Amino acid sequence: MSAHPYSSLPPYAFWRRSVAEPEISEVDPVVVGKFKIQPTDKVATGGSCFAQHIARHLAASGFHYLVTETAHPRVAALAQAFNYGTYSARYGNLYTARQLLQLFHRAYGLFAPKEDSWISGKGEVKDAFRPEIQPGGFASLRELHLDRAQHFTAVRTMVESLDVFVFTLGLTEAWVSKEDGAVFPICPGVAGGQFDPDRHEFVNFGVDEVVTDLNAAIKFIKDRNPKARFVITVSPVPLKATAAGQSVLVSTALSKAILRVAAEQVSTGRRTLPTSRHMKSSPEPTAGGSILKVIYVA
Repeated sequence: MSAHPYSSLPPYAFWRRSVAEPEISEVDPVVVGKFKIQPTDKVATGGSCFAQHIARHLAASGFHYLVTETAHPRVAALAQAFNYGTYSARYGNLYTARQLLQLFHRAYGLFAPKEDSWISGKGEVKDAFRPEIQPGGFASLRELHLDRAQHFTAVRTMVESLDVFVFTLGLTEAWVSKEDGAVFPICPGVAGGQFDPDRHEFVNFGVDEVVTDLNAAIKFIKDRNPKARFVITVSPVPLKATAAGQSVLVSTALSKAILRVAAEQVSTGRRTLPTSRHMKSSPEPTAGGSILKVIYVA
């Protein structure tokens, strides 16, 4: 038989040898990493709920899991219930890249959403961008504002001191404010606030939007912390519900496909996926050299 491009490829290039035959615990899609995380590196995490598992495994494996927002020692027993240590700072789930970018802008005083707090019928005061962070909500708007100021300080400390930032892309669907484009972690009215179709609208971010937002968030960190490196992951967790007017199965497949392509483009430093030399393509360079992509599969 004549030689061909597949003749000398390693086992990881073949489905049967690297996926079908090995035990599931032995399947690893990462062939070569761009860098190694050392136990002394300060590793911060954020993203969808799947990122919580990464944080726990990092801490349990002896790595330096960076936490910049901690509970007071007198209430240490309640720390977990109040979401201290779930992520590096107490920002809760960041499902979309736009949420991440806006968090940084808010923490540095570059963006102040008009709708930033919700008051329930029971009088509970909730942070519109962390509605489930505080069981029972805050006692007053003043308490919320004081806690938020402390939180933003923790976010800034995280940005400026981390060595590695692990971010998990989770969703493309989101609800935003029509007034200023602020992205909420959940639809207003679900866990606080009141839904108003005149003030809130549904969006489903596309590949270009995710890539633009994620690159902007990465640049934001690197402008303040040049040594920062990044690990981009895609959550395998399906959507709980969809507002796209189609089966949640279809929406989940679409969302994960968009996020997978976006992670590829950001990690390889391309704005467009590779094309044939016979087709026109204008890739724009990004910070791909300091980004390791890891795709988790269920």
